[in-house]
Amino acid sequence: MSQKSFVMLGLFIGSSIGGYAPVLLGASLFSYSSLIGNAVGGLAGIYVAYKMTS
Repeated sequence: MSQKSFVMLGLFIGSSIGGYAPVLLGASLFSYSSLIGNAVGGLAGIYVAYKMTS
């Protein structure tokens, strides 16, 4: 698997987890906290995947 596809996979997994985490705490799936969690999770997923491949 190339580095680019691994980073994209990290983005997908991180944003999925970050967007769904506020739902577990009682927020709506379409709330602002879910959108912020989606962005933060996506950035964290990119960072972790990049560090794992380099």
